[in-house]
Amino acid sequence: MPAQRSGSMWLYLRGLLYAVGFYPLTMLFAIPCLLIGPLLPFRARFKFLTLINYFYIDWLRICCGLGVELKGREHLPKEGAYVVVANHQSEWETLYFQTLIRPQAVVLKRELLRIPLFGWALALLRPIALDRSKRRGALKQLLEQGQQRLDSGIPLLIFPQGTRVPVGQMGKLNKGGAMLAVSRGVPIVPVAHNAGLYWPGNSFVKYPGTVQVSVGPAIQTEGRSVDEVHAEVAGWLEQTMREQGSLE
Repeated sequence: MPAQRSGSMWLYLRGLLYAVGFYPLTMLFAIPCLLIGPLLPFRARFKFLTLINYFYIDWLRICCGLGVELKGREHLPKEGAYVVVANHQSEWETLYFQTLIRPQAVVLKRELLRIPLFGWALALLRPIALDRSKRRGALKQLLEQGQQRLDSGIPLLIFPQGTRVPVGQMGKLNKGGAMLAVSRGVPIVPVAHNAGLYWPGNSFVKYPGTVQVSVGPAIQTEGRSVDEVHAEVAGWLEQTMREQGSLE
C-alpha cells in the first residue's frame, strides 16, 4: 500500500510536472512515428513506435517517485504467439506493458484511435479496436482479428475486465482471452499488478511507491475447454491480486 498520502499540493505539482513532459513529447513523437512507421515491417515498427514508453516509465519514477518491481518475467514465452490476460485498473499498465511484451497487439476501445496524432500512431501497431456498444459484433471482431494476430506470431494482450475496475474490486472477467488461446492452441499467460494503488484510474495525482507486477506460469490450452482455462486464469489473477493488496 502507498506509505504516505499527505501533502496533496506537492503530489499535484509532481503530477503536473509529469504531464508537462508527457503530453508535448507524446504529440511530437507521434509525427516521426506517422512518417516512418508505415515504411517499417511490423516488428521493427513496434520497436520504434514504443521507444517513448521507456521514457514514460522513467519519467514517472523521476517526477512522481513511482517505480516497478517485476516478478516472473521468465514465464513469458521466448518465441511464438501467446495470449496475455491482465487486470485493468490504471492508465499505468497501458504504458508499461508495451515495454514488457514486445511485440504485441492489444485489445482496446475504438475511441482511442480517433485522438489526433496519438491515436493515428497507435493504429499503426495493429490493435484490435472494439466498439463496446456492439457486444455481439465486438466478440466476433475479437475472435476473427485475434486469430489473425496469433496466426501471424504476434502475442495478444487482453484486459478481460473490459474497463478499468477500482482497487478492491474484481469485476467480471470475460472469456475472450481463453477462447482465443484455446482456438489456436497457444499458451495463455496471466499478469497481475497493483498500479491502481498508486495511479488510480482517471486520476491526475500519482502516489509514490513501487508497482508490483507478477507474471504467472504459461497455462497450456491444447485439449482443454474454454471454461477450464478461463477458471484457471481467473483463479490465479484473483489470488495474486489479493497478495498484492489490490483486491479485498
